[in-house]
Amino acid sequence: MPESWIDFIPTLLEGAKITVTVAILATLLAVVTAFASGLMSLSRLRLIRRISSIYVEVFRGTSLLVQLFWLYFALPFAGIELPKLLAAVLAVGLNFGAYGSEVVRSAILAVPKGQWEAAIALNMTPWQRMSYIILPQAALRMLPPFGNLLVELIKSTSLVYFITMADLTYQAMVLRNNYISWTSEILLLLLLMYLVMTSLVSFGLRVWERKWSEGRM
Repeated sequence: MPESWIDFIPTLLEGAKITVTVAILATLLAVVTAFASGLMSLSRLRLIRRISSIYVEVFRGTSLLVQLFWLYFALPFAGIELPKLLAAVLAVGLNFGAYGSEVVRSAILAVPKGQWEAAIALNMTPWQRMSYIILPQAALRMLPPFGNLLVELIKSTSLVYFITMADLTYQAMVLRNNYISWTSEILLLLLLMYLVMTSLVSFGLRVWERKWSEGRM
């Protein structure tokens, strides 16, 4: 039997490493898919806009947990067996990428029309207009909502517990099952560790946003 709640921390930290790994990889995937889908939704080609719309509606309109189950438990019946980490990253990343797509789209559309017209008057190519004029201005507008999505993403990684991935939540549940009398302490540690992770991310993003808005980045 453990002598104090401190004895649980090493096990929980092992799980936290998995949680952080999933969160980082899923964030990278979410950012890439958010920008790709957001830009596709503004395309002049109807087919490209339709592809983006289908992706967004499917992943926003269905449960993240169901998506995770489908990738990990259903795909093997089609002959595609994904490792737990890959299934977790794909489910979380694609789900939050769909939400991020709308952030990208709305931020780009919020750039004043005069900026677009000025870029056209300078005879810039569409790529140059987007890279040097539109996206730098839209990016600052994206930061706060992207920060909120990132916090939600970190918390949502707890769902990988359901595919028996040894993340922070999984380790806490194992400890709880083994030491029922310490349930309150274990769950309090779980809560605090998620709070620390999300608070660090929120603080970092606020600092980044402030420096960016002041032109120091």
